Amino acid sequence: MADIEVFLDQTPGETRGVIARKGRYHHLIIQRDSDRPSDRLGARCVGRIARVEPGLRGAFVDLGAGEPFGFLPLGQKEKLGEGAKVEVEVTAEPRERKGPVLRRLGEATGEPRLLAPGPDVVAILAALAPGVAPQTGVVAIRAALEAEEDALASSLLDPASGLDLMVQRTRALIAVDIDHAPAPGRDSRKGREAANREGLLHTARLLTLKGWGGLVVIDLIGVGLHGDTIMKGVRAAFAAEPLAAFGPLSRFGLMQVSLPWRRTPLDERLLDADGRPRLETRAIDMVRQLRLALLTDSAAPRLVARCTPEVAALAAPLIEALGPRAGVLADPSMAVGVVKIEEA
Repeated sequence: MADIEVFLDQTPGETRGVIARKGRYHHLIIQRDSDRPSDRLGARCVGRIARVEPGLRGAFVDLGAGEPFGFLPLGQKEKLGEGAKVEVEVTAEPRERKGPVLRRLGEATGEPRLLAPGPDVVAILAALAPGVAPQTGVVAIRAALEAEEDALASSLLDPASGLDLMVQRTRALIAVDIDHAPAPGRDSRKGREAANREGLLHTARLLTLKGWGGLVVIDLIGVGLHGDTIMKGVRAAFAAEPLAAFGPLSRFGLMQVSLPWRRTPLDERLLDADGRPRLETRAIDMVRQLRLALLTDSAAPRLVARCTPEVAALAAPLIEALGPRAGVLADPSMAVGVVKIEEA
């Protein structure tokens, strides 16, 4: 496997971009046709100040697409009144039912509107992995599914280093627990050091893959750790994030890292509040499964996806884009989340 691989999965309704480094997934970029263009990272808009909130040191900005409005942080000396028009850029996509975070570019005139969309998935992949041509088709679909599974997992085991890693997000922070299962006959001290190094690298990778930011508290293996050595490892792990900030290593073996929010977290995009796939997610997943079946079985004259009526209704126009060999069948007897691909 090449050191860097790039995959582009363009399934009707959703485009996914995936980047793998040395066999591990580092980026999963998802953009859906249903996304509001004004909410995408990098989008430029004319906005109207809808409400100023001195207590939050910011203002809510109407971007022309309705609520939730974008949030524009304001400096102590910045004064904007309600109704003022400003040109803004999205610096963080919506999350937790909040609108995007904005950066002020200058004054503006006219009605709230989109001036320029943020970069699409193809452009993002080109920026993250310049010169690497994306792979498409079956291999890209499978990579997108594997990257999603990796992104939604909360734990990771690495038998080679004995690493046992847990990454969990709470309302206040992200908790990371790096643990080590020593192997008989091996130097336990060196094993803990290796597990700490690998744990930091995987932590940085998984947080990027998940799209998580904010305060990260990392519980390292052991106490009385060498602060300079740990700090060097932390900085190396998060070297790709220029805005990362690092706190000192505590005497309890805890390290704090602050990361910026940028993209809508993958779990929020794909799952509902109960952790189950959203209806739109289930519909697009079914279209992706059907597309994969069509690509791998070129001999079948026609394939249909059998699913629940609510998924079928949402997926039907997307499946039409797959061509005449594709169809959908609404079956009230199907269980939620179950899809069957069969010949028509």
